[in-house]
Amino acid sequence: MSQIVNTEQAHAWNGPEGVHWARRQDRWNAVNEGFNEPLLDAAALTGSHRTLDLGCGAGQTTRLAARRAPHGSATGLDLSGPMLAEARSRAASEGLTNVTFTQGDAQAHPFAPGAFDAAISRYGIMFFTDPEAAFRNIGRALRPGGRLAFVCPAEPARNDWVNALAALRAIVPLGDFDAPGRPGMFSLASPDRVRAVLTAAGFRGVTADRVEAYGAWGRGADDAAGFLLDTGPGRHALSQVDTAAAIHARRALTDRLRGHEAADGTVRLRSTSWLVTADRPVAAP
Repeated sequence: MSQIVNTEQAHAWNGPEGVHWARRQDRWNAVNEGFNEPLLDAAALTGSHRTLDLGCGAGQTTRLAARRAPHGSATGLDLSGPMLAEARSRAASEGLTNVTFTQGDAQAHPFAPGAFDAAISRYGIMFFTDPEAAFRNIGRALRPGGRLAFVCPAEPARNDWVNALAALRAIVPLGDFDAPGRPGMFSLASPDRVRAVLTAAGFRGVTADRVEAYGAWGRGADDAAGFLLDTGPGRHALSQVDTAAAIHARRALTDRLRGHEAADGTVRLRSTSWLVTADRPVAAP
C-alpha cells in the first residue's frame, strides 16, 4: 500500500468495518444503487475513458464504469483490503478485463499526472483529514479538462435511515450525525463547503444538485432494523448499553420501520445526496 495519511480510516476499513461491508456488499448495493446511473451519467463516460473510482469499496461502481467504457479502463482505489479482495473476486467472476483495483489513500496516493479522464465516487470521499489536499491530489491525476463526479450525503434530516436511528435517542446514546467540516459521513453535506473545497483544490465549474433515491434496507421491518443496528453507528450505540436496552432499541426501531414496508415487505428508505461535478481546467492552475 502507498503512503497513508488517513490512518484512523485505514485502521477502521481494514478491521471490522471493512469486513462488515465486504460480507454485506449486496445489501449495501441494494441500499445505494439508485445513485449509480445519475453518477455515471454525470461523469459523461465514453467508450475509451480511463476512470478512477475513489473509495470504490467492493467495486460495483468501478465495474459499471468499465462497462460504460469497454475500450477504456476503470481503476478502483480504496483503503480497505477486505473490500478490495471482494472487488477483485467479483470483477473476475464477471469476466471484466479492463478493471484493476489498488489499495491506497486518495489523499496521498502517487497518481501518475493526467492518468485519468474522469474520477467518480459513490459515498467514498467524505472521510479525508484534509479534503482540499485530497482533491488537489485527485485533480493532478486527471488530464486537463477531466471530469470529477461524486455522490455524498446531504443533510442528515433528509435521510430516512438517520431519522429512524435518531428516534432511539431516549434508549441508546447516539452521536451527532450533523458534523460538517469534520471527517465523517456528513462532512460535505453543505454545498457551499463542497464548492469552497473544490475551488480551493483547483477545480472549476462546480455544480451540486440534490438527488434522492429509495434503497432496499431489508426484507421486513425486523430484518431492516437488524441491518441498521449492525452498521457502524448502530453497533457503537448498542455497545454502550445493556442487553435489555439493546432489545428495547431493536423493537422500537422495528416498529418505526413498519411504516416503510412496501407491499412485498421490502423496507425502502429515502436517501438524499448531493450529486457533485467539477472539471480540472484545461490550463491547469
